Amino acid sequence: MTIDLAGEQVILDPSGALFWKRKKALLVADVHLGKITHFRKNGIPVPREPILDFYRKMESLKQLYPIEKLYILGDLFHSSLNREWTIFEQWSKNQKCSMTLISGNHDILPSQAYANTPLEVVESLILSPFHLTHEPETHSKFTICGHIHPGILLRGKGRQSIKVRCFFSKPNQLILPAFGTFTGLHLMPIEEEDRVYILGENEVLAYRNSTG
Repeated sequence: MTIDLAGEQVILDPSGALFWKRKKALLVADVHLGKITHFRKNGIPVPREPILDFYRKMESLKQLYPIEKLYILGDLFHSSLNREWTIFEQWSKNQKCSMTLISGNHDILPSQAYANTPLEVVESLILSPFHLTHEPETHSKFTICGHIHPGILLRGKGRQSIKVRCFFSKPNQLILPAFGTFTGLHLMPIEEEDRVYILGENEVLAYRNSTG
């Protein structure tokens, strides 16, 4: 789905990524690499298979969009170093696009770990007309952020309901869904001025609600 943000054309992809056409830039948030291995090391029996989901999704996106820049809006890695970081290191060194990490609350790795990758790490970034950050902030420029893992509850007939991930737009702000596949979500209250874009399997759909 293509929408206008602060006068810029961006594509909301069903993977949870945002592609900024003019800058040929891909924005993702809350990848949480390392979380599965972290949980398994602590005795929580979660499946190994999703460890490679980030790389599968990125390869698919590279086929769809002419990506020259990758901006990760925080929480690239979930915890302290584990073997999943080695996988990311090798992958990052083989990419042609530039990569910038907007540091998030989970990004606690030592600086040396980032030095072994092409990543530039910053606290926040202004790329006019946008302000890129991890946590939602009030700013004079339109803020694109993550951190919340936004989702909404869809209700069907007869008490049926399902939780779905979404892009959540407030005035002067867009919150990206978590790009990671093992992250959970936070159900968002929807106010009249909010706009919600639901992630479907193959498309993004604008959500029409009773308050909007």
